[in-house]
Amino acid sequence: MLPLEGKTAIITGGARGIGAGIAAVMARQGARVAILDLDGEQAAATAATLPTPGLGLACDVIVEDQLREAVRAAVDALGGLDIMVNNAGAGRGPVDLSALPAAAAGGGRVEDMAPAAWDEQLAQNLRSTFLGTKYALPYLKQRGGAIINIASIAALQAAPTLPAYAAAKAGVISLTKSCALEYAPFDIRVNAICPGFLWTRAWEGMAAMMQRTVPRFAGLSPRDIFLEVVKTGVPLGREQTPEDIGELAAFLASPAARNITGQAIAVDGGITLR
Repeated sequence: MLPLEGKTAIITGGARGIGAGIAAVMARQGARVAILDLDGEQAAATAATLPTPGLGLACDVIVEDQLREAVRAAVDALGGLDIMVNNAGAGRGPVDLSALPAAAAGGGRVEDMAPAAWDEQLAQNLRSTFLGTKYALPYLKQRGGAIINIASIAALQAAPTLPAYAAAKAGVISLTKSCALEYAPFDIRVNAICPGFLWTRAWEGMAAMMQRTVPRFAGLSPRDIFLEVVKTGVPLGREQTPEDIGELAAFLASPAARNITGQAIAVDGGITLR
């Protein structure tokens, strides 16, 4: 029997990147998966590639009514809910970060940051997790299950160039711990994963910004800049992948992790050891 056979999962922001990696691994382990994403067409396309029955739904996860209705529709289609993965966050839309000044994109020093950029980062990365948790809980309380929140290694270290993003992801870890304690009596386990360096749309945008602003990267492509950062910044010397995150997410959702809750686990090749 596969570890997640008979389980149902909702993954926000699952059309591509980390979310798609989580969906692929969970489906391979037997789960039926619903993908919620701003890009409903790509969500459906990704769901169609999975080896178990699934669906893709268009949804802006920071809009309360949209998320509530999408969760309800997914639960109705899949026949219940066992696993909620709050993955949607920065990079959730087709924003070209390379074309924006750092402060407007949610980076840069606090004193230079536009308050609207701060608010947007908190909405994308913390409000989205709060709403996903809020609307999954009534279903999870019926039979227990797992909530997996995607945080970041930025939440575990000082991140002076990404203060809003780091603060939001630190909030995700705090929310994870609070919910783990509050809902333990319902046999709901809540954990967070802190990914390291993955080649996603968000990292592509950051690398393009670095290409414009860091002289030593001026002659490199965004992908080469990313690989240079990996080489110098990751003790194990290799990038992390969406499937790496998916393997841990699937484990945390499985019976093998039945006594693990309230944890924030880094999948970072050792970055946070320095």
